[in-house]
Amino acid sequence: MNIRRIDDAFDRWLEPARRKGVVQGLFSFLSRAGEFSVIWHAVVWLRAIGSTDRAGEALTFSLLLGAESLIVNQGVKRLFRRSRPDANGDGRFNVRTPVTSSFPSGHSSSAFFAATILVTLVPGAWAALFFAVAVGVALSRVMVRLHHLSDILGGAIVGTALGLLAVPLVG
Repeated sequence: MNIRRIDDAFDRWLEPARRKGVVQGLFSFLSRAGEFSVIWHAVVWLRAIGSTDRAGEALTFSLLLGAESLIVNQGVKRLFRRSRPDANGDGRFNVRTPVTSSFPSGHSSSAFFAATILVTLVPGAWAALFFAVAVGVALSRVMVRLHHLSDILGGAIVGTALGLLAVPLVG
């Protein structure tokens, strides 16, 4: 089975869920929260309140997250120029229309980049939450029909790899 068939089969499998209002609300929220990595910046800066050491970590984290976004959105995506499942997304979801190509998913990449770094800053039970949110943000992009399954998997791999490279720079 080729990648296109897997992507199409997963898209068809999600369609019944897309009709549910609660799913539309949840995945619209997750997709919006991942835009410009807002959710990840919020987490690290809320954690920094009252600590100059954590504020330094937050600044470094935010700068690295910006660099990751440039690498993926202005670098890697230009190599592939893959078209999106729907250029404007599924009209049932309240999301912004992206201007870059589909592969790899920038939302997925930044989510896994952030989660990879955050688990080193906040170890323990938080790790599962960070990766659960990363999976939710990534999956939201397929749900809203702005990415294929293979786009978010590629983004997760790229984001995790870049995150592992960036970990020594943060703490």
